[in-house]
Amino acid sequence: MTTIFGYPLVVWMGQLLLGLINGSFYAMLSLGLAVIFGLLRVINFAHGALYMLGAFVALLMATHLGINYWFALVLAPLVVAAGGAVVERTMLSRLYKLDPLYGLLFTFGLALLIEGTFRYFFGASGQPYAVPGALAGGMNLGFMFLPIYRGWVIVASLVVCLAVWLLIEKTKLGSYLRASTEDPVLVQSFGVNVPLLLTLTYALGAGLAGLAGVLAAPIYQVSPLMGTNIIIIVFAVVVVGGMGSILGAIVTGYLLGIAEGLTKVIYPEASNIVIFVIMAIVLILRPAGLFGKDA
Repeated sequence: MTTIFGYPLVVWMGQLLLGLINGSFYAMLSLGLAVIFGLLRVINFAHGALYMLGAFVALLMATHLGINYWFALVLAPLVVAAGGAVVERTMLSRLYKLDPLYGLLFTFGLALLIEGTFRYFFGASGQPYAVPGALAGGMNLGFMFLPIYRGWVIVASLVVCLAVWLLIEKTKLGSYLRASTEDPVLVQSFGVNVPLLLTLTYALGAGLAGLAGVLAAPIYQVSPLMGTNIIIIVFAVVVVGGMGSILGAIVTGYLLGIAEGLTKVIYPEASNIVIFVIMAIVLILRPAGLFGKDA
């Protein structure tokens, strides 16, 4: 049996898979955070609650409306995005001209409100969400056993992250979004509806969080606390990648997920803090983050 540093290859591959799965969620969630911060300059503390909301919407659709996973994968993120759009237009937009601290406090309070509401109605314990039949089971790759659903999550996350990066960086809509954050008055003078673009930006970030929640539901139990458990790690990912950097959020999300997974083989006790250790080192050597722009 092939061994690396005294551990069988199957152990390394299993932890690599676990790291890629966690990294998929880190990348999608940090991407949504980076989009919102990069274009709206809002530190969205409600992002973990939106992730949890996506999972719960999918669960409620299945239990009360009989909507299966594939329809929920489309509908639940749209519901979360619509809710995010309403919040941005009615409340968050009023804070743009104030100190960024007000936006942070508002989204933090919103996160507590959403989480508290769901804890009141559903309790703190998790609820299962079944893996769709088409993605049940697994494949024997010879060196490891790959659950099909977990492979699907990794592929789906890569596709979504690439699509969002292309939308922001390579399309006319993306150029409008970026320009609106730099000089909204000038952009609006060309007939562009800047407030609508900002609303769509927040809705996009919220929808990404909701989509990550739906993808996570069959892997992790659906719980009001699932967003709280991951959001601090996601903020660390965003800081390491560079605040507001779209590419940095994606690449760093996967890399830190893999680092976390492989650390469980080498030194399991450090797996819960390795991301924060990496964050501290990066901030010392490069305060703007790996992909951030120095002031």
